[in-house]
Order: sequence, then C-alpha cells, then structure tokens
Amino acid sequence: MTYATVRYIWTRRVTHESANAPESESSMSVDTEPAATPPTPAIELRQIQLSLSTAAARNLATTTKSEPQMQGISSRWLLRKLPWVHTPGGVYRVNRRLSYVVGDGRVTFVKSGSRVEVIPAELAELPLLRGFDDPAALGALAERFVQQEYAPGQVIVNAGSPADHVHLIAHGKVEKLGTGQYGDETLLGLLGDGDTFGGQVLAGDGTWDFTAKAATAVTLLALPRTAYLAVAEEYENLRDHVQGTGTNGHRRPVNRAGEAAIELSAGHVGEAVLPGAYADYEPRPREYELSVAQTVLKVHTRVADLYNQPMNQTEQQLRLTVHELRERQEHELVNNPEFGLLHNTDFDQRIQTHSGPPTPDDLDDLLSMRRDTDYLFAHPRAIAAFGKECNKRGLVLGTVDVEGRHMPAWRGVPLLPCGKIPVTDRQSSSIIAVRTGEDNEGVIGLHQTGLPDEIEPGLNCRFMGIDEKAIISYLVSAYYSAAILVPDAVGILENVEVRPRA
Repeated sequence: MTYATVRYIWTRRVTHESANAPESESSMSVDTEPAATPPTPAIELRQIQLSLSTAAARNLATTTKSEPQMQGISSRWLLRKLPWVHTPGGVYRVNRRLSYVVGDGRVTFVKSGSRVEVIPAELAELPLLRGFDDPAALGALAERFVQQEYAPGQVIVNAGSPADHVHLIAHGKVEKLGTGQYGDETLLGLLGDGDTFGGQVLAGDGTWDFTAKAATAVTLLALPRTAYLAVAEEYENLRDHVQGTGTNGHRRPVNRAGEAAIELSAGHVGEAVLPGAYADYEPRPREYELSVAQTVLKVHTRVADLYNQPMNQTEQQLRLTVHELRERQEHELVNNPEFGLLHNTDFDQRIQTHSGPPTPDDLDDLLSMRRDTDYLFAHPRAIAAFGKECNKRGLVLGTVDVEGRHMPAWRGVPLLPCGKIPVTDRQSSSIIAVRTGEDNEGVIGLHQTGLPDEIEPGLNCRFMGIDEKAIISYLVSAYYSAAILVPDAVGILENVEVRPRA
C-alpha cells in the first residue's frame, strides 16, 4: 500500500465523520475551542525501509573467523634459549672429573604447629655424616636437637667462642660476619632455610671463625656436642664414621672446585723432577633420561569430516594441544625434582637476597659466581620488583636485543620472564642465572629427533584408531630433559620478595 493510497483513505474517513457529526458540534462558533487534530496514522511515524537489512544479508554472507585463541600461551623463553642436543639413546651421561663432596646439601624439616623437627635421614647432609645411613643412630641424633628462636639482629654465635653446637636453619636468614683486612666487620655470606653451620663440631673441639647474626626472625635447631657424644657412645659405627671422615678427609689433594688435583710444577729451574699426574673421572657419572609429557587427543569423525572449512578442525585441536604440551615442558624444566633447574642447582651456587627484594647488588653477586652468564630468568613479578629497586637508586634498567625484541638486561645479560618459576604463599620467588651450551660447559636441553610421526623436534602425534563411538584418537607426546654439565652453569638468587606495593 503506497503512501498516497493511505492518505486518500484517511481523508475520506475524516470527511465522512464530519458530515455525520451532530449539528451542535458542526455549528460551533469561531470563538469556541477548535476540534482536536486527528492523530497521524502509525504507518506515517515509521521510516519505510528502502533496502535489505544487514541481519537478513548476513544469512548469505561468509564471516571472517580467527583461529582458536589460547590465553595460556606464554613466551617460553627458557625453551627458546636452551640449546637442544639430540639424544639418540634416550639417555645423556654427564662425565666429570672426580670430585670429593663432603656434605654440602641442605636439610629438610617437618613442621607441626610451631614445633619444627629435622628428618633423621636428612642429617646425612652434614659434612661429617655424608654417606652414613644407620637410621637408628640418625634418629637418636635427631631427637636431641633443640629448637631455638632468634630475633632480627640477635647474635647466634660469636667469633672466637667455643664451637660446641651444630646449627640447622629451619627458617630465616643468618649473616656470617668476619673481620676485614683493616679490622672492620665484613659480610662473609648469607645462610637461609635448610642451610647448616657448625658441622665440624662433631669431629672435635674448636672455636668459631665467624660471627653468626640473625638477619630476620630465625628458627633453628641446635645439637650440643655433649648430646652427640652421648649418642656416639651408644652407636660405635657413628663414632667411627665421624672420626674416619674427619681425619682421613680426601684421599687425594683437590683443587678449589673440589676436583681431584692434577699435580703440576711451575717456575722450577734446572733439572727438577716433574710430578706425574692424570685426570681422574667420576666412577658413577650422572645420567639423564628423557622425560615425557603425553595426552590423547580425541576428535569425532563427524567433526573431522564435515566441519573443516575454512579451518581444519583436527589441525586446530592439535595446534592447541601442542601449545599446552610445550607449556608443561617448560614447567618441568624448571620444577621437576629429577632434572628441573630449581631442584638440581648446586647448593654452593645458591645465594640469598640481602634485604628481601632483589637489588642490583644481589644480581651482581649472582653474576659473579660463574665465569659467564648468558641469561637471567625470573618471574615477571620479580623483574618488576628489581625494576622498583633500580628506580629507588636512580638507576635505569638497560635493554638488549633478543630475537628482535627489546628485553630488560642487567650488566648486558638479558633478564627474561619465566612465569613457570613459582611464587610462594609468602610472596617470594627465585632468579635463575644460566650459562648455556655443550661447548661452554653450561646447561643444555635434551630431546630426540626423527621420532615416528614427528610434527616438531622431539614431539610426535601417532594415530591410535577409531573406537565404537566413531571417535578418532591421537597420542601426542613430547620427550625432553635438561642437563647441567658443571655445577656453576646455574646459579639461583633465592627468597626474592615480590610483594605488591602497599
């Protein structure tokens, strides 16, 4: 119906109603109130649509779609920066020079309420108890440790005083203080959770050559030498082991790294008799087996057959699954107890922060512990905490180019984010310093290439069949590990505070 037709019908209706109106109404004088204007029909108030609507047109159009997105994808810098070594046998053996380790491990505790106890077997980490495995004797020693609490700034032992206690740090930080070259007090080091000092007390009487002071609130367990002597009277094997370790020590001279020394002669004159030497190897070198992360990807045949345009459904499902496997792989390289960097870093390569947050001084100390550092890895919050400390000191955090990106750096070493490094409930984390490369005696990643149905190096996807519900199954596997070739290839700055700003 056109607008002209509607207007014509309305005009006829108004004329007809006026002709039939009562005379009293039609003979109204000009001074009376005029009749109300009739309302405009609703069809006049609506805009007449002159073209096809977008909603209707969309029925005939093809939308532009994105690939399935995944928020859990991270930069995975650790995976990208580790040099990966092909491991055809599935096992990588690290051969090293023979070294004599005398208990440089850390002690583990159990806590029940406010009471802390040492695990008896962990006492074998003490220098003079290395290799001792009598559970009864170790249990008797563990029962005689006494829990002690120290406030910040309180002195635990004084230099020159009799060394008559073995101390195990359950929680807190302890400063080791000594005397400098000119008689001033100097910081020798920091001890943290699980560290010990005074283990030499078991071998005989002596004096402390440093002062130990609580830097924070400290909980420690102390074993008096008199308590040890009482247990040693009951367990002769314990006494014999401590005496043998304390007197014999190393069977051969060692270098500063604890390795069996190679005897040399230098600066001699004339026909001096030269020493004979050889480089001894570890009799039982460590072997790293490839670990695996796996999942079974399931896709319905109807989906795989019918819904593959414009994107292949199976390929997209596999792409997202591979991303998730790679994320788990990086998590394992950091946190796995068998080969993860956090658990396998040598205890001599771990240091504590001086004040809590990571400071430029802390990172300088971390870098000074190895001959070369290629990368620093830290949780993004730890990087932010370090940036705040630089801001307080008026320092500008430098940048370096890494794969075409400007990344923060300290002393020219890239500081790369790694969200797989955990942040504890106490808002503390760690910063990992890494030297990489097989030729550089660093850290390497391990994988095996040339796998059946391989889609990426060290990752394959194998068809498992179709079940009675018409579901296709694919086994997706990633094989990997990591090896630390020498202890100083990795160092860790521990107990880094990453608290948010108050």
